[in-house]
Amino acid sequence: MAKYSVDPGAPDETYLRFWRERHLCTLTTLRPDGTPHVVPVGVTYDPEARLARVITGRQSKKARNVLAAGPDGALAAVCQLEGRRWATLEGRAFVRTDPERVAEAVRRYTERYDKVPRPNPDRVVIEIELTAALGHG
Repeated sequence: MAKYSVDPGAPDETYLRFWRERHLCTLTTLRPDGTPHVVPVGVTYDPEARLARVITGRQSKKARNVLAAGPDGALAAVCQLEGRRWATLEGRAFVRTDPERVAEAVRRYTERYDKVPRPNPDRVVIEIELTAALGHG
């Protein structure tokens, strides 16, 4: 088993292939009191842009946690696992409302999960500007 601590903008093929497989993931954000909020989500990984993307509703707790951190964004991590394989992406999260960014996130979600998400007029995308990539497998 290989161990990873890689540049999130230049992962090796094994790491990238794992992020292209269909897996349920978790997103960890911090509540205003500093405690972790961990929820299941679908995540897409874009190493060229150094972004992880999570689509959600504007009023979701995860979006509110990110917004509560202020204009400098919020520390966040996404993780996925299968058996002994796991991968985590870490960075600073921002809620984006721009329709083009949301549409790109939906397109990538549809591609990875082979499922068009249900319509949501309040959809936003949480973009995590990646600073670290870790994993095993």
